[in-house]
Amino acid sequence: MQENSLRIAQNDNFLNLLGKTLTRLLIPTKLGINGMVISIKRNSLIKAFNNYIESDTEEDVDKKEYIEKKYENVYTAYLESIDKNVMDTIYKKVKNDNANEFEKRALANYYNVINLKQKEYAEYKYQKQKYLLELDYENIKYAGKEKILENYKKFYVSKMEALYKSLLKQYSIKLSDNLNYVDKDMVYEKIFSTLEQYIGEILPLKMEIGGNDNYSDIIEEYNKFDTFTIGKLDQVENLTKKSILLGISRRLFTHSLPLVVAEQCYIKLLKDTRSLIVDTKIEAKREKAYNLLLGIIEDYNIKLLSTKIYWDKPEQREGYKAFWKKFKQIEKIKKSDYIQYMLNKEVLFVKEDLKKVQKNENKYCKIIKYYKTKLVSLGAMRQLKNSCISEGKYTKNKDAVGISK
Repeated sequence: MQENSLRIAQNDNFLNLLGKTLTRLLIPTKLGINGMVISIKRNSLIKAFNNYIESDTEEDVDKKEYIEKKYENVYTAYLESIDKNVMDTIYKKVKNDNANEFEKRALANYYNVINLKQKEYAEYKYQKQKYLLELDYENIKYAGKEKILENYKKFYVSKMEALYKSLLKQYSIKLSDNLNYVDKDMVYEKIFSTLEQYIGEILPLKMEIGGNDNYSDIIEEYNKFDTFTIGKLDQVENLTKKSILLGISRRLFTHSLPLVVAEQCYIKLLKDTRSLIVDTKIEAKREKAYNLLLGIIEDYNIKLLSTKIYWDKPEQREGYKAFWKKFKQIEKIKKSDYIQYMLNKEVLFVKEDLKKVQKNENKYCKIIKYYKTKLVSLGAMRQLKNSCISEGKYTKNKDAVGISK
């Protein structure tokens, strides 16, 4: 009996040891098998994608539908192979504490995407595809497979662009819902984050494939954005970056980010910048935020509202037409007297925003006072000492700043 017990104990120890050894051996083996499957599926996908692109000129409708259906099926199988790789290899490597930083980060991002499934299924569908494509793209780069990367890039850029557009459409729809203040802020942040990812990661690849000449109208703004991608940014710099992103988006995402949504994003930026001006105690920072505000007001009025066709209220349209007329008159002196042009433009922009915030005087009392002080310093408003005008008569008012000339 003692001999039998000893044999059983020895066998158990041997089996445990064998199990651990096999686990160590099978993880890299599965990684190799999954990697090989992904590679096969990827090659099939690239071929199917090229056939799909070429089918645009195909006159046979049935053949065209067959090519499109095959491309969709191959694409689905390719994504499933990457997803399987995450669970078969990356998950187990992280669990067994022998994963590298890339794999740990990949799994963390995977769970962030999965968490969307229950509460935001539409967003989850696009984010899951985007995640899997990014994972394989980064894996190809990490492995240094330049030839494979070159063949894969055209598909990757095309599909990722479609996914980014779908996400922006989804967020645009979300903004139309009856959301509370916090949820609405989260949607705005998702819009700006999506724009930043696209312009930072996908747009350079598009430029590389199609050449910079196709993007000559945004290259200056893109270069400005590029300066805000390095280092830690302060509040003013973050808002500046968002305004640049929004400006570029008006050219790249006209349909995915409709004008009505872009307008809401501009209004959000204006609110945030006004708050920063009145909340900061550092004069240099306040002046920096003020100059940013002037830039946002210009972009909002000149780049966005000038293209607006449908207005909710006729008086809003008439009010903008009056502003536009004044702006065009100011522009006439741009070449002959640039300093006066800049001064007149600043006064016009401040007065225009002052009219808007005065509609809610209790909420914007601090920025109203700041605007009036600015207009006095610009010579566009008279300083009144301890008085203001009420129905044509002077009345005592300690906080009065002035009246418009």
